[in-house]
Amino acid sequence: MAKKKKESRVNEYLWGYAMIAPLTIGLGIFYFYPIFKVIFDSFHDVGAFNVSKWCGIKNYQKMLHDPMMWQSLENTFKYVILIVPIMIILALLLASLLETGIRGRSFFRTVYFIPAITMSSAVAMVWSWMYNGNYGLFNIILNALGFESQAFLTNPRLALPAIALVSIWSTVGYNMIILLAGIQGIPRSYYEAAALDGAGGIKQFFHVTLPLVTPSLFFVLTTSLISTFQMFDTIYMMISKTGLAMEATQSMVVYFYRNAFEYSKKGYASALAVFLFVIIMIFTIIQMKGQSKWVNYE
Repeated sequence: MAKKKKESRVNEYLWGYAMIAPLTIGLGIFYFYPIFKVIFDSFHDVGAFNVSKWCGIKNYQKMLHDPMMWQSLENTFKYVILIVPIMIILALLLASLLETGIRGRSFFRTVYFIPAITMSSAVAMVWSWMYNGNYGLFNIILNALGFESQAFLTNPRLALPAIALVSIWSTVGYNMIILLAGIQGIPRSYYEAAALDGAGGIKQFFHVTLPLVTPSLFFVLTTSLISTFQMFDTIYMMISKTGLAMEATQSMVVYFYRNAFEYSKKGYASALAVFLFVIIMIFTIIQMKGQSKWVNYE
């Protein structure tokens, strides 16, 4: 009897491991291997034909003395400071408004969510047309109001805020849906109790909605920080590679991509990727440690 039980348990383990084997192998090949490969390459001088030569910490030393790397890192932090707070505030306000029972809620949810599922190339094409210095929609409006046309995508001072606006527009709908789901999960009894105590809509928002939606806010904040640190497609497709605006707008990921695939410096690009990974990990750990002070899971 004991032998049969043991054989049955072994069979269960074998079937279990067989079921998870495809996913485990896939993660190993497409997730864990690239991580270790990037770390490995960061200590090597990897050329255009993937010829690898050990160079120790040379790539990291070069990175610390690279003005363009520091400029790209500064640009990345500017994107984070500009995009994340504005996007979260807008997403929370839109989610709260859609939960008030206004007409056409389903229509507005769809309209706000469409940018999140639109291809980056299509988004870049449309916004590039609107930002065009000669016939763009924004300049048509400015000219109609009596202002001069602006070179939004070639002026180094305007290009970064212009890209940040596109990113906010693209992501606010997705985060609005997440926050809306969090708001809908709040029991109505809390609002009824607050109304009985004389709390109006604004007080209910700050004393009921905001504290109880913090788990969703924490998720949105964490994912938004990570995705903003990894900004690439919008910048790369909308900004000219040879213009002055590229230096003022390129993020760490764009700089990594250009080193890896344009300058054929894959070892140095790997060091940039590892450095960015460490930065993102530090910010994520800080958020995880600080969530107990402001996130309410009750």
